[in-house]
Amino acid sequence: MTEASLKRPTPWYYLPAVIIVSGCLVAMVNFGVRSTFGLFTTPISELHAWPREIYSIAIALQNLLWGVATPIAGAFADRYGSARVLMVGAVFYAIGTLIMASAGTPAMLYLGGGVLVGIGIAASSFGIVMAAFGRLVPPEKRSWAFGIATAAGSMGQFVFATSGGALISVFGWYEALNILGLCSLLIIIFAYPLMAQNTSKSAVPLGETEMSMREAIRYAFRNRSYNLLTAGFFVCGFQLAFVTVHLPPYLAEHGISASFAGIAMGAIGLFNVVGSYYSGVIGGKYPKRIPLSIIYVLRSIAVVAFITMPITNVSTIIFTASLGVLWLSTVPLTMGLVTVMFGTRYMATLYGFVFLSHQVGSFFGVWLGGRLYDQFGSYDPVWWMGAALGIFAAIVHLPIREQRSDKFAQPQPV
Repeated sequence: MTEASLKRPTPWYYLPAVIIVSGCLVAMVNFGVRSTFGLFTTPISELHAWPREIYSIAIALQNLLWGVATPIAGAFADRYGSARVLMVGAVFYAIGTLIMASAGTPAMLYLGGGVLVGIGIAASSFGIVMAAFGRLVPPEKRSWAFGIATAAGSMGQFVFATSGGALISVFGWYEALNILGLCSLLIIIFAYPLMAQNTSKSAVPLGETEMSMREAIRYAFRNRSYNLLTAGFFVCGFQLAFVTVHLPPYLAEHGISASFAGIAMGAIGLFNVVGSYYSGVIGGKYPKRIPLSIIYVLRSIAVVAFITMPITNVSTIIFTASLGVLWLSTVPLTMGLVTVMFGTRYMATLYGFVFLSHQVGSFFGVWLGGRLYDQFGSYDPVWWMGAALGIFAAIVHLPIREQRSDKFAQPQPV
């Protein structure tokens, strides 16, 4: 009997195809639950007679903590594997959402819906999933895999946003939010196959140089292209978070029903399945900075067209479908640029810092949406601000150099 025959066969749940499916299910739940939070802006604010800024601050804190915790979660995932980080994140996510539903004071809302949910989303996000995919698939298929993971998150938005609106109609907002909180615990089950990639030490991938995590972070922030990418991703966060939280109440002011608003938000996720997938495909074949710039320009055009025309069911669906194609299509391209410049060893950590910029943008998008609405009685100032920032982002991506940083490339033998 040979040594090979004595080896135990790989369990079916550790096979690469199963790992990819499991990672996609994690992304669906992670992104899906949080995409429903905009549906609770009005009922929670009206119940407590709070100005809209209070709920906006909670979700703004959520986005900020999500960003702050992402590099930390990424560092743990890079060193110990993705599965344990995802499972811990699911627990934070569920507890925070349940506290959010029962919060009787702004402080409790900030703690549950802001701090705990933010940490939970960070530790169970598709950024952690994509880091696992980056090590699993060969370089020529990484952009495709990133697109698959992002598209799965978008499908989660479609499923949860539409079902979230239905849950509110059937059970009321309080029960609906509790149900959604418990759904986040499904991430623990879905993350189990990723245990196959757990490691107690981060190995040096082929073609990459030996360095510490601290050195990798220092060298990355000395790279001009990395800083440009980070600045551009701020805009993505500003635009997406503002729409996620403030589009439902904006639609309500224009006579659009809550149930139709849920359908409209779901349309973003449904159409982003297509946008994210093909973004990954395009990123694997062509320079990534060009489609990134085009995406930001098209977002600005879509916003200006939407707010300057009458708001109807038809115009709303056209807008959300158009925005959906462009929604998370920046993510595979951005993650792809990080791997091109710095490799895969510290991918989750370095993408985490780029994503921190995204979430700082999210904080300002959500907070300014509530703050300026309370001041002017209109969301128009922030809509126009988001459109202008889109042009800025399109410009800053163009000078990015798509090549491996010298510090991260393994020296070639003479």
